[in-house]
Order: sequence, then structure tokens, then C-alpha cells
Amino acid sequence: MVNLETILANIQEIESIGDIGAFRSCVSDNLSWLKQNFNSVHVDELVVKRAEFTDILLRKAWCLQNLENVKGLSLVAVGGYGRGQMQPYSDIDLLILSDKTLKPDVQERISSFITFLWDIKLEIGQSVRTVKDTLALAKDDITIATNLVEARLLIGCDKTFTKLSSKLTSHRIWSSKNFFLAKLEEQKARHKKFNDTSYNLEPNIKENPGCLRDIQNIGWVAKQHFNEYDGMTLIGHGYFTELEHAELIECRSNLWQIRFALHLVAKRSENRLLFDFQTDVAELLGFGNGKAGVEKMMKHLFRIVRRVSELNSMLMLRFKQDILNLKVKRRRELNANFCVEDGLISPTSEECFASPMLILEFLDLLSQHKDIEGLDANCIRLLRNARREFQSAYYHQIPECRVYFIKLVSNPDFFDLAWDVMHKHGILQSYLPEWDKIVGMMQFDLFHAYTVDEHTHRLVKHVRSYYTKAEEFPRCNKIVNNADKPEILFLTAIFHDIAKGRGGDHSVLGEKDVRVFCVDHDLDNKDVDIIAWLVKHHLLMSVVAQRRDIYDPEVVREFASTVKSHEQLDLLYALTLADIRATNDSLWNDWKASLLRELYQLTRKALDNGLQCQMTLNERIKDYQSKTIKLLADKNIDESQYLPFWEQFNQDYFARYSPKQIAWHTQCIIEAGELSEKDILVSASNDTSKAGTELLIFCQDKPALFAQIASVLDSRNCSIHDAQISVTRSGYVFDSMIILDQDGKRIESQTHINTLVKTIHAQLTKPGRSHSNSRKMSRRMKQLDVPTKVRFYSSQAESTLIELEALDAPGLLAKIGHLFVDLKFVLKMAKISTIGERAEDVFIVSNEDGNALTQEQQVVFRKQLKLKLDQPEVNHAI
Repeated sequence: MVNLETILANIQEIESIGDIGAFRSCVSDNLSWLKQNFNSVHVDELVVKRAEFTDILLRKAWCLQNLENVKGLSLVAVGGYGRGQMQPYSDIDLLILSDKTLKPDVQERISSFITFLWDIKLEIGQSVRTVKDTLALAKDDITIATNLVEARLLIGCDKTFTKLSSKLTSHRIWSSKNFFLAKLEEQKARHKKFNDTSYNLEPNIKENPGCLRDIQNIGWVAKQHFNEYDGMTLIGHGYFTELEHAELIECRSNLWQIRFALHLVAKRSENRLLFDFQTDVAELLGFGNGKAGVEKMMKHLFRIVRRVSELNSMLMLRFKQDILNLKVKRRRELNANFCVEDGLISPTSEECFASPMLILEFLDLLSQHKDIEGLDANCIRLLRNARREFQSAYYHQIPECRVYFIKLVSNPDFFDLAWDVMHKHGILQSYLPEWDKIVGMMQFDLFHAYTVDEHTHRLVKHVRSYYTKAEEFPRCNKIVNNADKPEILFLTAIFHDIAKGRGGDHSVLGEKDVRVFCVDHDLDNKDVDIIAWLVKHHLLMSVVAQRRDIYDPEVVREFASTVKSHEQLDLLYALTLADIRATNDSLWNDWKASLLRELYQLTRKALDNGLQCQMTLNERIKDYQSKTIKLLADKNIDESQYLPFWEQFNQDYFARYSPKQIAWHTQCIIEAGELSEKDILVSASNDTSKAGTELLIFCQDKPALFAQIASVLDSRNCSIHDAQISVTRSGYVFDSMIILDQDGKRIESQTHINTLVKTIHAQLTKPGRSHSNSRKMSRRMKQLDVPTKVRFYSSQAESTLIELEALDAPGLLAKIGHLFVDLKFVLKMAKISTIGERAEDVFIVSNEDGNALTQEQQVVFRKQLKLKLDQPEVNHAI
């Protein structure tokens, strides 16, 4: 076992700067010592020992480079290293400081010193400056000024370092006020990068809200303000109680420990707790193996960051008041316990949170007064203390609290600031045991960006936005304003994922939970049934819209039969939109919006027609044909030109496409004229669909058509999200696809569209199975296990619906398309959904005889597909 004292002694025995091997051995041995002692030595000691080792090594190298006697030259530790605390692979930030411009020979020795440090495998961040240059740069750059706040002399000229330090403390560089304002804005910008939440599934232990940078910010501001800083400084000035300071130090140690383990696992300076590392870090920290270990670790982490966020908020508010010397300009009494001072609610009584009931009344107060912008420092402190005082029982066990809770959630205004406070400060967690279970709960996929509780918090905020953003969501605005009881939708939103992580179907378990809750809270039986139905079926509309043929009358009839009423359809539609948007900021797009809107409109009409869905579609066909004829007339296209084309299609063609799309299809094909066997029409438009860029292919049928198109699009980082494939009565293939760019948006560049059209046309006129695929599997995707699942549904005699779940690996659609060709399946329709790392695709196919797949063909397809998808990626170059 490596001994630290031996390592330090070995450094002192090195006699030559040229003995790189000896220095490297010391660096390696020190890392080994850190790993060996991680679980036996407190992390606070480890980070200090790591810095002390680095100090000794750097001083030795400085002396061997003959720099210690250079007049006016200092080696200074800055940044995190300046604090005397280092993680295993943290950068070593150095300032080589001189009183005046250095001579060439000294510059050369410094250059050799820096090169040497890189050669012995140290991660160095260095700058070589005079005192004058350093002060000038610090004056203009808050990052440089911050790095110097905790500067520490390692070796060299004390006078030069003292000269810098004395001038840095001068208000001519950064006053306390300007420094605080700069750090406050910097913190706000940093938090915004993380969507103002700590509850990300791959949090950054250093930068995330509530993590180490928020703790460091407190120290930087305090040191700049008081010129020196330790915990007693803040306690002595009344900023912290001793317990709060001890809590902050405990939180810092916990974060240090997680970051330390992350460095050891990653074997580099890594602050992002990526999926790649979470399992190994959890195991190293003693939380256990697999998902269960990761869940325990992440819940532990998220509880820490909430505590840090609260403490940081309290301190920054106090600093703001004192450093900026703010005097209260506007003060208004609210009641016996609270007033509003310059937009912040402030307690006027130490007993303002003396019971859970008073806490709920406080939230009600927040919802009643729109001028309240937040909580002051003392309010946060008293609320934290009260939350901890009432931990013996959940608030919902108190009858008066149950009545008051329903009052709160029945008021849409509650879901502004009051809802944020309830979530951020753990009040809902204290009220509801089911919510307590999902706080900080991980979701192991790329579909979700947040923990279960943070996702639900955001979903509720999206529901609230329906009331305030009528222009953005006019249909949902009308739905919520027509609802007699707002609490129905809000309670559904709160409970929709409440049963995640318990095993089994969370929708079914959540239905049971919400029924118990509603009965305990004395809701009407009718309301209970609606809320329970919505929780149980909250995924239904999204699944049907994205994975079923919504222009099939039987699909619409089945969905409408489940929905049963306009009220439940309206509420489900509003909930589904909010759920998708709250899941991942990049998930919502016009394609999903159009699918949900179409399903909503078709179902509403079907309910009006007594579930006569074919009649609903017939009405739509007549309406669309009439509108299309008018559009074509405006382009001087008459009946004699369009009828021969229209007669090639079944009637459902006119239900699937909008009048604008049908008119564009018709015009393109008429202008192309009669196509020979080798002619292929490929065209694209951004004007026909709100959902994305529409791609049109019209030609005589040929093998692997879909696979080749999919391969080209995949290689260009584009994706197919909807594909309708028809064979006309004259044997031509008519393909219409909605394609999106890699950001899930329409392809705005006309140059890009033109290139795609040319490349697809060229590919379809060449022999070969597919286009060369250049897209690589992402780092995050490689870490996830998505088993391939195939399900078959044969609702019609002439076709089979294949539902596929698989990893969205490069070339997936091309492989599937080639398999259809190999097995002589005819592809009629494809609906392509990518949900995080998971492809959830639907294909409607028939066999070569024009019938639904036989049982034997289904077995062969499942077997062959799994073989193809499990094979390593191979490019099929032309």
C-alpha cells in the first residue's frame, strides 16, 4: 500500500528537473494513494492532502528549474487550487507573477517549467503576467478577478505577491458592490443554462444550481466584502446560524465526495455525472449496484442540492441587502404574520409557520397577491425550520389541511409563485407521502430530461400557462376556461406519474392512488372518476396519435369509445400537450402538435356523429376535395388534368392529406408528365405541412425504395416522422413523407432541401441496397439497453400492423426496409417516432399476395429483425 509520507519524501530526493520518470511516479503514486484511501479517509482531508502534495511537487520543480532566486518572481496558486483544495484530476491553476517584464533567459526557464509540468501528466492552467497586467485584466474580467480572490503564494518573491494582494483589495479594482452584482448575474446566467433546476438526470456536480459553484459563490462574495473569510465571519455578522453553517459544510463535503468518486471513475477531470459513470460512482460511494444504487445516490444528491439552493438564496439575498445598502422603499402589511417589502414577502412574526396549516395559508397568501416576487432571507429560514419541525407526520393527515389543500389547487393562480415555492422548498413532499417517494427519482432514458418530480412540476406549470397564454394555445385556453373545476386537471397533472418506480404499470397504480386521495379529500364521485380515468389513460392520446393510423375509422372509433365524452377528450388533450412539453425541452414540435390536433378533431367529430367514424371521414373527404378543386383552379388546373390522377387513389387519400397537400401533389405530378419506367419524381416542400418538410416520391415500384430513402436521410442527419406509401391503380408508387432536421424542426435551408432531393434521386437511380451511412451512435445512447420488441395486429384481412420498439441506432429504418424487401412484404404506411434513445415505429404491411401476414411470416420477421438489429453496424456503400 502506498504511503503518503513516502511519496512526499521521494519528491524531496529528486535531484534533477530532467528526472521526469521520478516525478511521474510520484504523481501516479499520489493518485493511487487517493484511490486506496477514498473509503477510509474523510473527503475533506483528501482534497487538502491532494493540494498539499501538489504544492510540494511544484515547489521542488520550481527550485530545480532555478527560479526561486529570480528577483520579483512569484509562483501563485489561484482558483480552486488557491483555496488549497483539489479533486484528483482537477486543473492546477497557476499565476506566474513578476514585478516587471521578465528577461529572455527567465522566460525560457518558465517555459521549460510549464512544459515539464505537462510532461509529468499534470493538467495545468497557467498565465504569466506582471502585477500591472494582472490588475488591468482583473479590472475588466470578473472571471480573472474571482480567480485572484483566493490567490495563495506557493514560492518566490513575497513582496511581489503582497503588492498584488494589497492592490486587489483596493476598491479601485472591484468594489464589494460591483463584485457582488457581477457574481449574482453570473450565477443567474449559469442557472439558466441548466433550465433553472438542479433536477437534471445528468447533473453537473460543479455548475448545477445547488452544487459546488453556488457554495463557492458565497465564499467569494464574503471574502471580497470582508477581505478575509471563514465560517465564523458569516456567523459573527449574523448571516448564518452555527447550525446553518455546519449544514453548508456538510453539504459541501457530500458534493466533494461525489465529485471525487466521479473523477476516480472517469479517470479525468469530469464534473458531469453522466449516465456512463453513474453506476460505477454509486457503487464506489456504497449505494449499491445497478439502477437501485443509482436511484439511491441521485436521491441523496438531489436532497443535498435543495439544501444548498436554499442556503445560497438566503445568503445572496442578505448580501444584496447589505452590500448594496438597500433601504425598504415599499412596505405593505398583508396580515398579522407577513408583509411585502419591495416585492419580497417577509415574516413579521417568528410564529408565522407554527403549524402545517399556517404553511398552507402562507401559500394561499402568495397566490392572492400578484406583486409578491419571492421570499426574503428570513422567510426562507423560518420555512426551512418549520419543514423540519413537522417531519413526524404528513400534513394531509390533518383534516383542516385537506380542506385547505383542495382550496389551493382549485385556484389557477396558486400555480404561479405558490406552486414553485411548494415544490422548491419541499412542502408538497411534506404534505403527500406519494410525492415524497418520487422526489429526486431518476428516469433511465433519453426521453426524459428531468427527475419524476421535476417533470411533474413543469407539467403543472404548462397547464397553468393555458390560462395566461391564450395566443399560444388557443384551443387549450378555451378548454381550461370552459372547465367548471380547475382542480380536476391540476390534480390529474400532479398524480399522472406519482406511482413511477414502484414496479408495475404506473398509470394503473396511479389511478388507485388518486382515488384514495380524492376520497380522503371529499371530492365528488363524478370528479373522482374523471381524475382517475385521466391518470390511468394519460398516455393514451400520445400513443394513438404517434403509433396508430388515425385515418383508419376503426382506430378513431376505438379511441373515441375509450374517451366516451367531449369533457374527457378536452382534458386528455390539454394534459397530453403539457406532458410532452414537460418531458424534454426538445421533444415538442409541430409534427407532434399536428398529430394530436388531427386526432382531437377526428374524435370530437366522431363523438358528435355517435361514433359513426366512416361518416366522419366521408364528410372530411368531401370537404377536402371541394377546397382542393378551388386551389387547383387558382393555378389554372382543370378537371380534365387532375381527375386521371385522383382516380388512381382510394378515397382515404383525401382524408389523410390537407387540401394544400393534395393540390401540391397534383400539380407536381401533372407538371412531371407521363413518367417512363426509369423516371423518378422527387420533390420537397416547406409550404404544405406545419409538421415539417414534405418529401414526395412518385415512380414505378422498385425494391428497397423506402430503405434507400431512409438511408440517405439518416446520413444527412434528417429523420422520417411520418410516411404514407400508396400503390396507385396503375402500379405507381406514391410516397409522401414528413421529414425533420436533427433538431426536430422543418428543414429551413432551401439549399439543404435541394441537395437532399438530388441525393435521393441519384440514389434511387443507382443499383445497391443503401446509401453509405455516416451517422455515429451517440455517447449517451451506447450506455442504454433498449430491448427490441415486435408486436403484430391484424385488424384487416389485407394488412398487418407491426409495432416496433428498438434502439434508435444509425441505419435502423434502412435495415427494416431491406428486411421487408427480403421477405417480400409490401410497405403501405409508416409512422416513425423517436423518443429519446428509443425508436417506437409502426408499419402497416401486407405479404406478396396482398394479405395480412401469416403466423409463420410474423415469426420469421421477428427472428430476422432481431438478428439484424443485434449485428454490429456495417456501412453498405454504393
